[in-house]
Amino acid sequence: MGLLYLFTIQLFSQEPPQHHGVDNHHISLKAKDSVCLKDCIMQAHWEAHTRTFAMGTINEGVLKDDYALASGAGIGVLTKPIYGFQVGVSGFFIYNLSSSELHKPDSLTGQGNRYEVGLFDIDNHTNKNDLDRLEELYLKYNLSKSSLMIGKFNINTPFLNPQDGRMRPTIEEGVWLSIKESKKIGFNGGWIWSVSPRSTVKWFSIANSMGVYPMGVNTDGTKANYNEHIVGSSGMAIGNVYINPTNNIKINIWNSFLENVMNTAMIEVNMEQPKEKWKLYEGLMYIHQDAINNGGNINQQKTYMNRGGQSNVISAQLGIKNKKINTSLNYTHILGDGRYLMPREWGKESFYTFLPRERNEGLGNIHAFMIKTSLNALDGKFKTGLGYGYYQLPDVKEYRLNKYGLPSYHQINFDASYSFRKFLKGLELKVLVAYKIKEGETYNNLKYVYNKVNMINFNFILDFKI
Repeated sequence: MGLLYLFTIQLFSQEPPQHHGVDNHHISLKAKDSVCLKDCIMQAHWEAHTRTFAMGTINEGVLKDDYALASGAGIGVLTKPIYGFQVGVSGFFIYNLSSSELHKPDSLTGQGNRYEVGLFDIDNHTNKNDLDRLEELYLKYNLSKSSLMIGKFNINTPFLNPQDGRMRPTIEEGVWLSIKESKKIGFNGGWIWSVSPRSTVKWFSIANSMGVYPMGVNTDGTKANYNEHIVGSSGMAIGNVYINPTNNIKINIWNSFLENVMNTAMIEVNMEQPKEKWKLYEGLMYIHQDAINNGGNINQQKTYMNRGGQSNVISAQLGIKNKKINTSLNYTHILGDGRYLMPREWGKESFYTFLPRERNEGLGNIHAFMIKTSLNALDGKFKTGLGYGYYQLPDVKEYRLNKYGLPSYHQINFDASYSFRKFLKGLELKVLVAYKIKEGETYNNLKYVYNKVNMINFNFILDFKI
């Protein structure tokens, strides 16, 4: 695969057209034209990507610290449309260049590594070389501005999405329809039957992908045990209708139906109000969840969502921005009637208060406050941001509303990126530092501290794309 990658760089280093742009990829076929395989391949849109990722975590006191250095590369190709049809294929491989003993748990808490192992394979912490994955393999049909895909592809929804940065994103397999004929209203949706989560190299059915990551505890405090125990669920249906009644208002209505487990409905309204050089913007989101039947298993010790369970979430945003500066105030409240649940294997939550390196999935009765400012400078080459969040959570022993034993905390994130131009065009350097400070009670039990609070996580990423 490495030789194929180098060969591709030499052959296809010209400026690529816009990815997945139907008009830019169209091959005009007349009656006298003939189509050959060589033309389909040589006129396709090719991409190559290398990524090097260094990560380190410093924990409180004598708790175990870890580090890792990963590097990898991949290639992808999307053929030009012929009678509206395209084929997309991509793959990626990763090497563990150096790392601490990620497979060994912390000696004081018995807890495993949480962050650095995500650069590799969480199924096999000792695997340092055999880290390759076929990612995309799909057939796409384009009709005007709409499209239909079937196979392995990447989508970005509130429930299934690539997630925040590691080496490779989450990929899905299924069928996906996008209808975009009107600027005022459109539809996205489909049926997903398997997933290859971020930090894995395997493909899992929707049901068996749940619990590949740590599962936390049941509502009674016993260890959760739903991995490979979800029954009667062959896939997940997702639907999205978006409405843009004016240029300044956008409404998104989402629904995900996870067969025999749960249903999640979401509505989001975003507004933007121009005011001279500055723009005021607001966002409001409401999410409601209900368990379906037994929530995944008649045995409630092996189910995902308890029978009769539900949750409700409100998230709001108020911001102001211009071409260089963007500042927002954000708030999220998960009501106390149940945990908000969405398998972490499938992506990050869509709340406005999300900051990379922590999530509020698996929690109920929380109040989250976050302020973030970002700066865009040097004609877009340099971007930086600073975020602060306070997350008031239920007690770590209130298991009904705290799935992962996470205490209340403060979080400060600093991020920066620089995109090179001219000779180094395509090269981008990124930095992320996340600092988390304990606020809630941990009962002198370090398992509620290790890799959760009183820690700092460093990330240095070098991306090169052509």
